[in-house]
Amino acid sequence: MTQDTFRRIALGMTGAVEGAHMGHPDFRANGSIFATLSADGRRGMVWLTPAQQREFVAANRGMFEPASGAWGRQGCTMVALANADEEVVGEAMTLAWRNRAKEQASKKARASKKTAAGRGRRSR
Repeated sequence: MTQDTFRRIALGMTGAVEGAHMGHPDFRANGSIFATLSADGRRGMVWLTPAQQREFVAANRGMFEPASGAWGRQGCTMVALANADEEVVGEAMTLAWRNRAKEQASKKARASKKTAAGRGRRSR
């Protein structure tokens, strides 16, 4: 898989836009990064849950691996583009996009509840 194919898959997600983060391309929906490309274009990253990450790594050795450190423990999963299968990466990318969309929706719901609770209080 090429970086252009990875980019095409990412930008195929509803509402996805390409930006830049720390000198390399990232892909966001509703302001949240769900995928990135490395600066050298040899690897991508998809933001999976830790359980999803374990499944993709186990089923696709050599294609996926956890990112190093805390990011990897949180589900950031590296994709070796040279070994990547377009259909499998598309599945992972869709999950990453959904995961981040759910996270954003939860944040908005919590913020809305806080705002509503604040409106219910009266000054004395």
